[in-house]
Amino acid sequence: MTASTANAQRFREFKMPDVGEGLTEAEILKWYVKPGDTVTDGQVVCEVETAKAAVELPIPYDGVVHELNFGEGVTVDVGTVIISVDTDPGAGPAAAPAAQQAPQQAAAAEAEDSEPQGRQAVLVGYGAAPSSTKRRARKPQAAVPAQPEPASAALQAELNGRAAPAPAAAPAVTPAAPAAAPVAPAANGTGAGPAGRPLAKPPVRKLAKDLGIDLAAIAPTGPDGIITREDVHAAAAPAAAPSPAVPTEAPGPVSAPAAAPEPGLVDAAARERRVPVKGVRKATAQAMVHSAFTAPHVTEFITVDVTRTMKLVQDLKQDPDMAGLRVNPLLLVAKAFLVAIKRHPEVNASWDEARQEIVYKDYVNLGIAAATPRGLIVPNIKDAGVKTLPRLAAELGELVATAREGKTSPAAMSGGTVTITNVGVFGVDTGTPILNPGESAILAFGAVKLQPWVHKGKVKARQVTTLALSFDHRLIDGELGSKLLADIAAVLERPKRLITWG
Repeated sequence: MTASTANAQRFREFKMPDVGEGLTEAEILKWYVKPGDTVTDGQVVCEVETAKAAVELPIPYDGVVHELNFGEGVTVDVGTVIISVDTDPGAGPAAAPAAQQAPQQAAAAEAEDSEPQGRQAVLVGYGAAPSSTKRRARKPQAAVPAQPEPASAALQAELNGRAAPAPAAAPAVTPAAPAAAPVAPAANGTGAGPAGRPLAKPPVRKLAKDLGIDLAAIAPTGPDGIITREDVHAAAAPAAAPSPAVPTEAPGPVSAPAAAPEPGLVDAAARERRVPVKGVRKATAQAMVHSAFTAPHVTEFITVDVTRTMKLVQDLKQDPDMAGLRVNPLLLVAKAFLVAIKRHPEVNASWDEARQEIVYKDYVNLGIAAATPRGLIVPNIKDAGVKTLPRLAAELGELVATAREGKTSPAAMSGGTVTITNVGVFGVDTGTPILNPGESAILAFGAVKLQPWVHKGKVKARQVTTLALSFDHRLIDGELGSKLLADIAAVLERPKRLITWG
């Protein structure tokens, strides 16, 4: 057995698994172990957040944690090694695992490439002068001016965004011919090339242009008088005082002073925060954009008197069969939605774009949009259409509690067919909800408010709400969508229909 084989068997690497359905990445939220800790098979070592949920990952090995490859808050692709475990810590020191050797080998190769080997590192898309063979040692200041290096033309061409000129035969140097001075910082401390143009790479020039900084007014700190990104940022800093220009020996055109950034722009940038879009918020954004621009949305509204429904909620709270269960208006709205779908089962479908088919479903997985600290998620109750009211209440309570704890599994958020979003808890009357991709309809339940309402021929104060139903117009036409919404309202207006229609 070779040393590398034994090393591979000793150091076991655990890769980021696909904890969802085809997810490609996950963010490491928290590590529960550190290098040197002893772990056992099945022990949870970290918590990760996918585009759908937060998941705890168990390690499948016994041993001692050798290395954590990523820190908390880092997004890692599925299949990438995140932790290595020494399964035989008593065997003494050994070579690092492959995941650790790779960066070291790459660093060694990079260091080797940096040595003079007849090559010159250049920007992508720019050529290096073939006459540049090795790096020349810097001359002391008192030295006699020497012949310019062959790479100077290539360097200047690279910095000015042009291809290097083809090498030409070097003319014979005679004592009568004056030696050309090498490219060097000007007397005022500003790196300049031919015609007094400051030396800076194209990205640095663009940065200076965006910030309104004049390169001619910047004192370079880079090698050979090149202006760096740090020089530009330092010149743009409001606290940095402009350096007085030192007059050159020979008179020449005076560069205009760099325009100071507008105070309003500096203040605005100082009061802004940038947060990377990832995890649940990133997945939600992508899903909503995809849905809005692929499914033709139609939204219809209806305002309904739910006074009897609100009274039924109070009665159910006293019902022994509902003891210990969470009873609220959302429960009865969900039941009314399910009853209406039972009366119009053709609305419970999805559109298969690849096969150009409509898939009608004989089950209802009812999604409930839940606002959590991690963002908006939509877990669903499987086979909600066949559950009794007490069972529906129990699963609805479990769903909400799990979502708030951030423990909803990816499976619980997959396979939904229709959804309810309760915007009324925020005091909002209604909205125009966007469909979850692959679903046919979404119902927005608005705030219940005491309003004047005509009841039995008289204006009375009644509890009223507004419902909004968005649906995929490829699957549901206006007539079918209107009937579905009207039936939901009819059940909520007279909840006894739950018995006759359900």
